[in-house]
Amino acid sequence: MTYADTFRLAAVQMVSTPRVDDNVAAVRRLVAGAAADGAQLVVLPEFFPMIGASDAARLAIRETPGSGPLQAMLSEVAAAHGVWLVSGSIPLLGTDPDRALNSTLVFNPQGEQISRYDKMHLFGFKAGAESYDESLSIEAGCEPVAFDTPFARIGLSICYDLRFPEYFRQLGEVDILILPAAFTATTGEAHWEVLLRARAIENQCYVIASAQGGRHETGRKTWGHSMIIDPWGEILGVLPAGEGWVCANFSRQRLETIRHRLPALKHRRIR
Repeated sequence: MTYADTFRLAAVQMVSTPRVDDNVAAVRRLVAGAAADGAQLVVLPEFFPMIGASDAARLAIRETPGSGPLQAMLSEVAAAHGVWLVSGSIPLLGTDPDRALNSTLVFNPQGEQISRYDKMHLFGFKAGAESYDESLSIEAGCEPVAFDTPFARIGLSICYDLRFPEYFRQLGEVDILILPAAFTATTGEAHWEVLLRARAIENQCYVIASAQGGRHETGRKTWGHSMIIDPWGEILGVLPAGEGWVCANFSRQRLETIRHRLPALKHRRIR
């Protein structure tokens, strides 16, 4: 496939509330802003529809794949602004009635859904009073997902996947890795940037990381620092905290030059 030489990327950052309507309004506002900034590919953060609510509340907004108000809104927004829109993640119905899939959906500029990834690695963390176990309410996905666009081959991942480099190797050779997240402030401060840059460097590709970023109404604090990183590990833009977006340009010449000068992907001995 012949790809375009340049493309403008955007990572959207949110501080989602427990109220879906407020968060949907924020998505509409932020995607419009990123599109006005020239973005052609816009990535939302993990769990954009709801942060801080109970597991039961998140389960209550699960949608059937291919049908539901969140999916309809994402399709509408992508088409309205003529952008490729990556949904961050939303809860979808899976096979377990007591849990939800944590799913990334991709819409093309015509508003058609062209790809979907269900989060495979489920976060677990215990440090004093801070404790998380996503497996209690989330059903794990089964396989990595990559897809082609007119400008790049793109690999999908979500949040905790970042800690598993073997996952990204399974995607094959991609030009862009997308990682929506809701990293905790504790783990984000320690590991977010170094892991994102490592994934960009070792896979010699661009990384778009769109995060939840701030103190949420229930007191939970997410790390933010949404960023776009080039294949050399250079951070092209970052938003430390709060609602907004960061844009940067994808350059195929930059990507191919790095891969030509340091053909590490071709030097691999273990596959």
